[in-house]
Amino acid sequence: MFVFLKKRYKLILIIALLVFGGFLAYRNFFAAKNGKKVDTVKVKRGNLEEILTISGQVEADEKVTLRFQTSGRLAWVGVKEGDYVKKYQSIASLDQREMKMNLDKYLNDYMNERWDFEQTRDDYKDTYITNKIRRIKEQSQFDLNNTVTDVEIKNLAIELANMITPIEGIVTRVASPYAGVNVTATQAEFDIVNPKTVFFSALADQTEVTDLADGKPGELTLDAYPETTFSGTIKNISFNPKSGETGTVYAVKFLFDGDNTGYKYRLGMAGDLSFITKRKEDVLYLPTKFVKDDKGLPAQAGKKYVQTKKNGQTEKVYVETGMETDSSIEITKGAAEGIVVYD
Repeated sequence: MFVFLKKRYKLILIIALLVFGGFLAYRNFFAAKNGKKVDTVKVKRGNLEEILTISGQVEADEKVTLRFQTSGRLAWVGVKEGDYVKKYQSIASLDQREMKMNLDKYLNDYMNERWDFEQTRDDYKDTYITNKIRRIKEQSQFDLNNTVTDVEIKNLAIELANMITPIEGIVTRVASPYAGVNVTATQAEFDIVNPKTVFFSALADQTEVTDLADGKPGELTLDAYPETTFSGTIKNISFNPKSGETGTVYAVKFLFDGDNTGYKYRLGMAGDLSFITKRKEDVLYLPTKFVKDDKGLPAQAGKKYVQTKKNGQTEKVYVETGMETDSSIEITKGAAEGIVVYD
């Protein structure tokens, strides 16, 4: 009997707890429903701006990939990745011994041809110039010219065996860093970037580029430095669309303020450019979601209104609008500054 009563009291306790929990849930549900928050806002006066934002990355005006024009044996490599080089500095060279010997040989051929030319000229110095003699002298001149060209070509080959950078900057890649190996023209490559010439390159859609122009000021935010905003101006906008993109987009070159002597801004750093494309000062405006389109009677169809309250009742107030941005809309007529409107 005692065990039976104990089980009965336990069952009653469980039922009581379930009923109490259900009551709490019911009360909270209706409390939340009745206390539903309604968004309100006041009509404000201020400046309204339309902002265009486009994305891109850091690029550099001066960057080159240097290669030898001929194959050969690497005799000397004077740089490594990370080195800073000066403009017109020699950075590598091919073995020039064979080239110099070839140059000596062609210089000798030139001298031989030179003496032959002088001898031919002396032989026919006091001779009546016939067509045959004229051809002999011209042929001698052509042979001499060819030897001069051969010498210049061999001398040029020696010059091209020395790799000289046309810009100053950082050596960012050395494809074949070891001397003593044979390389083709494409195997020995040296990438150099001038960090003083960095700029921001962004892509603007064909519908956006119409709002931009050379010299237009803007602000840049880099993902690497989200707390810093850089000012600058558009240097130029490409006339041809960028190839390889899915849509019709144009490259925008943006020069921003920033000292890059410490290599703070590096190639490929992503970010966003912002431009003010429209601006109105001292206007009334609201967040866009508070201005609604009337879908009631045909006479009101298409009109815009805001919702206010009068004597506790919701009331439509028809308004006229002007400039519209992504988040706000100008109120030109129908609503005064400071009135409260409801969503």
